[in-house]
Amino acid sequence: MSNLAEVFQNKKVFIPFVVADDPDIETTVKSVVTLAENGADIVELGIPFSDPVADGPVIQKADLRAFKAGVRTEVVFDIVKKIREQTQVPLVFLTYLNIVFKYGYSEFCQRCQKLGVSGLVIPDLPLEEQEEIRPSADKFGIDLIPLIAPTSEGRIEKIAEHASGFIYVVSSLGVTGVRDDIAKQKLSETIQRVRKVTNVPTAIGFGIHSPEQAETLAGIADGIIIGSAVVQIISEGGTDLQDKLAEYTRSIKDAISVKI
Repeated sequence: MSNLAEVFQNKKVFIPFVVADDPDIETTVKSVVTLAENGADIVELGIPFSDPVADGPVIQKADLRAFKAGVRTEVVFDIVKKIREQTQVPLVFLTYLNIVFKYGYSEFCQRCQKLGVSGLVIPDLPLEEQEEIRPSADKFGIDLIPLIAPTSEGRIEKIAEHASGFIYVVSSLGVTGVRDDIAKQKLSETIQRVRKVTNVPTAIGFGIHSPEQAETLAGIADGIIIGSAVVQIISEGGTDLQDKLAEYTRSIKDAISVKI
Protein backbone atom coordinates (compact mmCIF):
# COMPACT_ATOMS: atom_id res chain seq x y z
CA MET A 1 0.00 0.00 0.00
CA SER A 2 1.34 3.43 -0.93
CA ASN A 3 1.65 6.37 1.46
CA LEU A 4 -1.34 8.00 -0.19
CA ALA A 5 -3.52 4.91 0.12
CA GLU A 6 -2.65 4.76 3.83
CA VAL A 7 -4.18 8.23 4.31
CA PHE A 8 -7.59 6.73 3.50
CA GLN A 9 -7.47 4.16 6.28
CA ASN A 10 -10.46 4.43 8.67
CA LYS A 11 -11.65 7.86 7.53
CA LYS A 12 -13.15 9.81 4.67
CA VAL A 13 -10.52 11.97 3.01
CA PHE A 14 -10.81 15.62 1.95
CA ILE A 15 -8.54 16.69 -0.91
CA PRO A 16 -8.67 20.41 -1.75
CA PHE A 17 -6.96 21.79 -4.84
CA VAL A 18 -4.81 24.93 -5.05
CA VAL A 19 -3.10 26.45 -8.10
CA ALA A 20 0.59 27.03 -7.42
CA ASP A 21 1.65 30.71 -7.39
CA ASP A 22 -1.92 32.03 -7.54
CA PRO A 23 -1.69 34.92 -6.99
CA ASP A 24 1.81 34.62 -5.53
CA ILE A 25 4.15 32.26 -3.73
CA GLU A 26 3.38 33.51 -0.21
CA THR A 27 -0.38 33.14 -0.62
CA THR A 28 -0.02 29.61 -1.99
CA VAL A 29 2.15 28.50 0.91
CA LYS A 30 -0.16 30.08 3.49
CA SER A 31 -3.23 28.56 1.85
CA VAL A 32 -1.83 25.03 1.80
CA VAL A 33 -0.80 25.32 5.45
CA THR A 34 -4.27 26.65 6.37
CA LEU A 35 -5.95 23.79 4.53
CA ALA A 36 -3.72 21.24 6.27
CA GLU A 37 -4.29 22.72 9.72
CA ASN A 38 -8.06 22.72 9.32
CA GLY A 39 -8.76 19.22 8.09
CA ALA A 40 -7.35 18.66 4.60
CA ASP A 41 -5.93 15.15 4.45
CA ILE A 42 -4.14 15.53 1.10
CA VAL A 43 -3.58 18.74 -0.87
CA GLU A 44 -3.57 18.71 -4.66
CA LEU A 45 -1.25 21.39 -6.03
CA GLY A 46 -1.88 22.41 -9.62
CA ILE A 47 1.04 23.30 -11.87
CA PRO A 48 -0.24 26.06 -14.21
CA PHE A 49 -0.33 25.10 -17.87
CA SER A 50 -1.12 27.05 -21.04
CA ASP A 51 -3.68 24.53 -22.33
CA PRO A 52 -5.40 22.99 -19.29
CA VAL A 53 -7.90 20.77 -21.10
CA ALA A 54 -9.53 19.47 -17.90
CA ASP A 55 -9.96 22.82 -16.20
CA GLY A 56 -12.91 25.19 -16.23
CA PRO A 57 -12.91 29.01 -16.13
CA VAL A 58 -12.17 29.46 -12.41
CA ILE A 59 -8.99 27.41 -12.57
CA GLN A 60 -8.02 28.79 -15.99
CA LYS A 61 -8.13 32.31 -14.53
CA ALA A 62 -6.00 31.12 -11.61
CA ASP A 63 -3.44 29.76 -14.08
CA LEU A 64 -3.34 33.16 -15.77
CA ARG A 65 -2.75 34.91 -12.46
CA ALA A 66 0.09 32.49 -11.76
CA PHE A 67 1.62 33.14 -15.18
CA LYS A 68 1.44 36.87 -14.44
CA ALA A 69 3.30 36.19 -11.20
CA GLY A 70 6.05 34.46 -13.19
CA VAL A 71 5.37 30.85 -12.31
CA ARG A 72 7.70 28.17 -13.68
CA THR A 73 8.15 24.53 -12.76
CA GLU A 74 11.12 25.40 -10.59
CA VAL A 75 9.01 27.99 -8.77
CA VAL A 76 6.45 25.27 -8.01
CA PHE A 77 9.16 23.10 -6.48
CA ASP A 78 10.33 26.11 -4.43
CA ILE A 79 6.75 26.53 -3.18
CA VAL A 80 6.74 22.89 -2.06
CA LYS A 81 10.03 23.48 -0.21
CA LYS A 82 8.44 26.36 1.70
CA ILE A 83 5.33 24.30 2.44
CA ARG A 84 7.49 21.53 3.84
CA GLU A 85 8.99 23.96 6.34
CA GLN A 86 5.56 24.24 7.96
CA THR A 87 3.58 21.05 7.28
CA GLN A 88 4.05 17.46 6.22
CA VAL A 89 0.54 17.16 4.74
CA PRO A 90 0.60 14.69 1.83
CA LEU A 91 0.86 16.50 -1.50
CA VAL A 92 0.08 15.48 -5.06
CA PHE A 93 0.64 17.47 -8.23
CA LEU A 94 -2.01 17.97 -10.87
CA THR A 95 0.02 18.59 -14.00
CA TYR A 96 -0.03 18.04 -17.72
CA LEU A 97 2.35 15.63 -19.38
CA ASN A 98 4.31 18.17 -21.41
CA ILE A 99 5.51 19.86 -18.21
CA VAL A 100 6.92 16.60 -16.86
CA PHE A 101 8.31 15.57 -20.25
CA LYS A 102 10.13 18.89 -20.69
CA TYR A 103 11.59 18.73 -17.17
CA GLY A 104 12.59 15.09 -17.68
CA TYR A 105 10.58 12.17 -16.31
CA SER A 106 13.32 10.86 -14.05
CA GLU A 107 14.41 14.30 -12.86
CA PHE A 108 10.82 15.37 -12.14
CA CYS A 109 9.97 12.22 -10.18
CA GLN A 110 13.21 12.42 -8.24
CA ARG A 111 12.44 16.01 -7.21
CA CYS A 112 8.98 14.89 -6.13
CA GLN A 113 10.45 12.16 -3.98
CA LYS A 114 12.97 14.53 -2.40
CA LEU A 115 10.31 17.11 -1.52
CA GLY A 116 7.64 14.66 -0.41
CA VAL A 117 5.22 14.95 -3.33
CA SER A 118 3.58 11.55 -3.30
CA GLY A 119 1.64 11.36 -6.56
CA LEU A 120 0.84 12.80 -9.97
CA VAL A 121 -2.58 13.42 -11.50
CA ILE A 122 -2.03 13.90 -15.26
CA PRO A 123 -5.34 14.45 -17.09
CA ASP A 124 -3.86 14.15 -20.59
CA LEU A 125 -2.03 10.88 -19.90
CA PRO A 126 -4.18 7.91 -20.93
CA LEU A 127 -3.45 4.48 -19.53
CA GLU A 128 -2.03 3.31 -22.85
CA GLU A 129 0.68 6.01 -22.75
CA GLN A 130 1.78 5.59 -19.13
CA GLU A 131 4.69 3.31 -19.89
CA GLU A 132 6.95 6.18 -20.87
CA ILE A 133 6.72 7.74 -17.38
CA ARG A 134 5.90 4.72 -15.22
CA PRO A 135 9.50 3.42 -14.86
CA SER A 136 10.57 6.78 -13.40
CA ALA A 137 7.50 7.00 -11.17
CA ASP A 138 8.04 3.47 -9.87
CA LYS A 139 11.77 4.06 -9.31
CA PHE A 140 11.12 7.05 -7.06
CA GLY A 141 7.93 5.79 -5.42
CA ILE A 142 5.54 8.27 -7.04
CA ASP A 143 1.92 7.18 -7.50
CA LEU A 144 0.37 7.72 -10.92
CA ILE A 145 -3.21 8.61 -10.01
CA PRO A 146 -5.59 7.81 -12.88
CA LEU A 147 -8.84 9.51 -13.74
CA ILE A 148 -11.98 7.52 -14.41
CA ALA A 149 -14.57 9.62 -16.22
CA PRO A 150 -18.11 8.99 -17.47
CA THR A 151 -16.51 8.35 -20.87
CA SER A 152 -14.32 5.55 -19.43
CA GLU A 153 -17.21 3.09 -19.58
CA GLY A 154 -15.49 0.21 -21.39
CA ARG A 155 -12.13 0.73 -19.67
CA ILE A 156 -13.01 1.21 -16.00
CA GLU A 157 -11.65 -2.13 -14.80
CA LYS A 158 -8.47 -1.85 -16.86
CA ILE A 159 -7.71 1.63 -15.54
CA ALA A 160 -8.45 0.58 -11.97
CA GLU A 161 -6.20 -2.47 -12.13
CA HIS A 162 -3.18 -0.26 -12.88
CA ALA A 163 -3.95 2.42 -10.27
CA SER A 164 -1.94 3.33 -7.19
CA GLY A 165 -2.39 5.91 -4.46
CA PHE A 166 -6.03 6.62 -5.19
CA ILE A 167 -8.37 6.79 -8.17
CA TYR A 168 -9.76 10.16 -9.21
CA VAL A 169 -13.38 9.55 -10.19
CA VAL A 170 -14.68 12.38 -12.37
CA SER A 171 -18.26 13.19 -11.39
CA SER A 172 -19.54 14.43 -14.73
CA LEU A 173 -18.74 15.27 -18.34
CA GLY A 174 -16.90 18.48 -19.14
CA VAL A 175 -14.29 20.50 -17.29
CA THR A 176 -13.85 21.43 -13.64
CA GLY A 177 -16.27 23.89 -12.06
CA VAL A 178 -19.06 24.18 -9.52
CA ARG A 179 -22.12 22.03 -10.33
CA ASP A 180 -25.45 21.61 -8.57
CA ASP A 181 -26.39 18.37 -10.36
CA ILE A 182 -24.17 15.33 -9.81
CA ALA A 183 -25.34 11.86 -10.85
CA LYS A 184 -24.93 9.90 -7.62
CA GLN A 185 -26.37 6.63 -8.93
CA LYS A 186 -24.02 6.51 -11.91
CA LEU A 187 -21.03 7.32 -9.70
CA SER A 188 -22.04 4.59 -7.27
CA GLU A 189 -22.15 2.05 -10.09
CA THR A 190 -18.72 3.15 -11.32
CA ILE A 191 -17.17 2.85 -7.87
CA GLN A 192 -18.72 -0.59 -7.36
CA ARG A 193 -17.04 -1.73 -10.58
CA VAL A 194 -13.72 -0.30 -9.40
CA ARG A 195 -13.95 -2.09 -6.06
CA LYS A 196 -14.42 -5.45 -7.76
CA VAL A 197 -10.90 -5.27 -9.20
CA THR A 198 -8.84 -3.20 -6.72
CA ASN A 199 -8.60 -2.04 -3.11
CA VAL A 200 -7.10 1.30 -4.20
CA PRO A 201 -9.25 4.09 -2.67
CA THR A 202 -11.55 6.28 -4.76
CA ALA A 203 -12.06 10.04 -4.52
CA ILE A 204 -14.76 11.93 -6.41
CA GLY A 205 -13.97 15.31 -7.95
CA PHE A 206 -15.31 17.87 -10.48
CA GLY A 207 -18.25 20.02 -9.43
CA ILE A 208 -18.43 19.43 -5.68
CA HIS A 209 -18.65 22.66 -3.71
CA SER A 210 -21.12 22.41 -0.82
CA PRO A 211 -20.93 20.46 2.45
CA GLU A 212 -24.23 18.81 1.50
CA GLN A 213 -22.80 17.48 -1.77
CA ALA A 214 -19.64 16.37 -0.01
CA GLU A 215 -21.64 14.50 2.65
CA THR A 216 -23.76 12.72 0.04
CA LEU A 217 -20.84 11.64 -2.16
CA ALA A 218 -18.69 10.63 0.80
CA GLY A 219 -21.28 7.93 1.32
CA ILE A 220 -20.22 6.17 -1.86
CA ALA A 221 -16.51 7.06 -2.21
CA ASP A 222 -13.46 7.09 0.03
CA GLY A 223 -12.71 10.76 -0.47
CA ILE A 224 -13.85 14.08 -1.90
CA ILE A 225 -11.82 16.42 -4.14
CA ILE A 226 -12.76 20.10 -4.32
CA GLY A 227 -10.98 22.49 -6.65
CA SER A 228 -12.91 25.40 -8.14
CA ALA A 229 -14.67 26.35 -4.90
CA VAL A 230 -11.34 26.56 -3.06
CA VAL A 231 -9.65 28.45 -5.92
CA GLN A 232 -12.59 30.88 -6.01
CA ILE A 233 -12.08 31.73 -2.33
CA ILE A 234 -8.40 32.38 -3.00
CA SER A 235 -9.24 34.54 -6.03
CA GLU A 236 -11.38 36.83 -3.86
CA GLY A 237 -8.38 37.58 -1.63
CA GLY A 238 -8.80 39.97 1.26
CA THR A 239 -7.29 40.16 4.71
CA ASP A 240 -9.64 37.42 5.87
CA LEU A 241 -8.70 34.97 3.09
CA GLN A 242 -7.09 32.43 5.38
CA ASP A 243 -10.00 32.62 7.82
CA LYS A 244 -12.42 31.92 4.96
CA LEU A 245 -10.33 28.97 3.78
CA ALA A 246 -10.15 27.57 7.29
CA GLU A 247 -13.91 27.86 7.79
CA TYR A 248 -14.68 26.27 4.42
CA THR A 249 -12.25 23.41 5.03
CA ARG A 250 -13.75 22.65 8.43
CA SER A 251 -17.27 22.70 6.97
CA ILE A 252 -16.36 20.09 4.34
CA LYS A 253 -14.39 17.91 6.74
CA ASP A 254 -17.20 17.99 9.29
CA ALA A 255 -19.70 17.03 6.59
CA ILE A 256 -17.79 13.99 5.38
CA SER A 257 -16.68 12.85 8.83
CA VAL A 258 -20.21 11.72 9.64
CA LYS A 259 -19.79 9.14 6.88
CA ILE A 260 -16.93 7.27 8.54
